[in-house]
Amino acid sequence: MKEFLYQSIVFANDFSLIYIVLVNVVYFLQLTGAGFNLMSYIKSLRFSDYRRYIESENMIPISLLVPAYNEAETILDNVKNLLSLNFPEYEVIVINDGSTDKTLQLLIDEFEMISFPEPYKRSVHSAEIRKIYRTPKNPRLIVVDKVNGGKADALNAGINLSNYPVFVSIDADSILEKESLSKIIMPFVSDHEVVAVGGIVRIASGCTIKNGELVDIGLSRKPLIMLQTVEYLRAFLTGRIGFASIDILMIISGAFGAFSKNAAIDVGGYTVGCIGEDVELVVKIHRSMLEKKQKYKVKFLADPVCWTQPPDQLSDLKKQRKRWQIGLMNTLFMHKKMLFNPKYGRIGLLGLPYFWIFEFIGPLIEVFGFILVPVSFFLGVVNIEFLLSFFALAVLGGCILSVGALLLEENTFKKYPSASQVSRLLLYAVIDNFGYRHLNTIYKVMAIFSYKKSKHTWGQITRKRLET
Repeated sequence: MKEFLYQSIVFANDFSLIYIVLVNVVYFLQLTGAGFNLMSYIKSLRFSDYRRYIESENMIPISLLVPAYNEAETILDNVKNLLSLNFPEYEVIVINDGSTDKTLQLLIDEFEMISFPEPYKRSVHSAEIRKIYRTPKNPRLIVVDKVNGGKADALNAGINLSNYPVFVSIDADSILEKESLSKIIMPFVSDHEVVAVGGIVRIASGCTIKNGELVDIGLSRKPLIMLQTVEYLRAFLTGRIGFASIDILMIISGAFGAFSKNAAIDVGGYTVGCIGEDVELVVKIHRSMLEKKQKYKVKFLADPVCWTQPPDQLSDLKKQRKRWQIGLMNTLFMHKKMLFNPKYGRIGLLGLPYFWIFEFIGPLIEVFGFILVPVSFFLGVVNIEFLLSFFALAVLGGCILSVGALLLEENTFKKYPSASQVSRLLLYAVIDNFGYRHLNTIYKVMAIFSYKKSKHTWGQITRKRLET
């Protein structure tokens, strides 16, 4: 019995080490794929003619959908920003999802909104719409007041009210750069098979925002926000680009994503009651297109930038990361028949297995390994070489990915041009791997164990004014 227990512990330690090695290999492949893809994209920008389309009457018009629930702190800056974008034809539809604060009244007062009853086509399900408001001050702006139904339901109401063939979802605590719409629409213009495009999301904290306009890019002085700044660079400049480079992109951030309206309607719009509705919509579109054997493309662009407000308290970070993990689990469970199913091509054979193994089951293995290996060392089951190898690999992989993402940023877009900014980012790219990433892994594990109780719970995060 003792021998069996000993061998079991040895096997578990070996398995944990193999898993860490496998994670590092995947990280390296992501970084490599992202590097080649990003270099190719930068070269293509030299020949891009998107600027001459900005004033063109032939540009595809866009509907901007802004779901808002208790967003009084940020909604005015957000809407002012959206109404000032460089794009020939678009509309801004703010969906007040039964807010209990002053979100709706602030919009009515600021923009002199007037109740304007109008018919609309109910293409996808949504809760009752109470009133529709318009303003003579800006015909682009529409405000919808509806019964609370959640973010997915609010977005569905926005789809029903929208007039244009492409819609962009954006969070109410976010700011777009002036030419973001012109850039994110170009894949739809150049390729009729494109059904969805994701844009990069960056951290706005530390930037200067005046009257809804980003006037200067900076970095926060708060360590927690700096760690998230590096994390976002890593997630978007390596993860998303890496997945897109092999056509298995399954996540388009709800903070900034563009979709073909017809493609979204064909799958019933956003799934109401689903946390992680943004991920689920993308997977649902993949599934529908593959089942119908239609040609389609889901793309990611690293250039059209959305600046968003991150949690600045650990309690809010915990809520956000648990929500993200539960949202991912919702999607994986709803589409489990696609897993390892050759009918769904690369999505079924590569994309979904990655998320099941590394994003769902992976956190459990990591936490188990970080507890088991030190305990095994003190019990004499593994030697010091094994212990050091395990932790070196665990830290090294994350450092390579974080520093690699920063190098990609500095060799392409250079949003942070000063040497002091780059130095601070580099410092946090290393610090990130000594506690912060592991804290997020713990939050994921907590979400896994609380999934049944929390799978329908959104959780509120404290908002602060965007303007600084």
